[in-house]
Amino acid sequence: MSTDFDILIVGGGLVGGSLALALRHSTLRIGLVEAVTDAERQASSASERALALSRSTVQILDGLGVWTAVAAKATPIQHIHVSDRGHFGKTRLHAADQGVDALGHVAIARALEDAIQTHLDGTPITRLCPARVMGLKAGPDSVLVSLRHHDENVNVSARLLVAADGGNSTVRSLLGIEQDVRVYGQTAIVTEVNTGKDTRFTAYERFTPSGPLAFLPLGRRKCSVVWTLKDPDAEDLLQQGTREFTASLQNAFGYWLGPITLGSRPQGFRLKLIRAEKMTDDRVVLIGNAMHQLHPVAGQGFNLGLRDAAMLSERILAQAGFDEDIGDGAFLSRYAEARRRDLGRVIRFTDTLVRVFSNDFPPLVVARNLALVTLDRLPFAKQLLAHQAMGYGNRL
Repeated sequence: MSTDFDILIVGGGLVGGSLALALRHSTLRIGLVEAVTDAERQASSASERALALSRSTVQILDGLGVWTAVAAKATPIQHIHVSDRGHFGKTRLHAADQGVDALGHVAIARALEDAIQTHLDGTPITRLCPARVMGLKAGPDSVLVSLRHHDENVNVSARLLVAADGGNSTVRSLLGIEQDVRVYGQTAIVTEVNTGKDTRFTAYERFTPSGPLAFLPLGRRKCSVVWTLKDPDAEDLLQQGTREFTASLQNAFGYWLGPITLGSRPQGFRLKLIRAEKMTDDRVVLIGNAMHQLHPVAGQGFNLGLRDAAMLSERILAQAGFDEDIGDGAFLSRYAEARRRDLGRVIRFTDTLVRVFSNDFPPLVVARNLALVTLDRLPFAKQLLAHQAMGYGNRL
């Protein structure tokens, strides 16, 4: 079996699926390779994770036609409350002050996955599922990809191969693209809690000596929690019983939302900053987690990956509109250069937050709290921070 495509997208998850949707009305022949079946995706615990969606991300999803289905299940973020545990510094952002109904939203990944898959079902896009990439070789005019599709070996060719196959990208590995890795020595504990008080659609970012603690609203009296701790502290906490763990979490967060009770089993994930050494290869481009994985401190991972897909789709449509080669090396280099600024800015922002707020050096503690207080009192500075939180640092 041999099939030819203009674009072959490896990875049909949130980022790869969004790219496919963005290109669905073009005349391009699009193939989508996905290792996980819909049934396996539905059963996966990864689909239960909460995603912090910036306002710009919501606008992109709306343009793709999927936001309406997700909106009914998403929770708006109307307020953001930033504080430093045990110190005086606080900064608060309000959607009303920015003239918008929400600074962003929180959605469960499954709702977004389901909406994307539903829209893909009504397109001429060829879906190869379950299928895995076994090998690839780029030539002057196309890239040849060897797949294991069901129980068959299949060779397909494409003018452009897009790797959207996640942090353990097979495509990146086969190409031998190295990664720059920074180990933070921190673990993110992820769970859900029920709250004694109404969240009032407020997202809390509370900085502690061991790392940031985020409470994201999932309705009126429920929150998704991402608690970053030093590795040994996280290991100890994950060994505790429910009562002891809840008491430790309550102590770290305080009583901003009243007493809390655990709503799901806590899980730990070691944190690293990972960035592929290059974004493109011969007729291949990396997007999403295949290219970059960030610290969750600012909830920017999916937002950044979606912007990868949005810009790539826009440029592919323009290139194809002029009947130019969408796999041309110069074209891919221009895309990589255009994305480099956004990627670098977000990495610097998240990495600086981790370094500055995961530190109990006294002069630094005083300086950062003075900065939070000053920021809270300067409308112009707060507007810039809100602009960043809404994802408006780049054109959509």
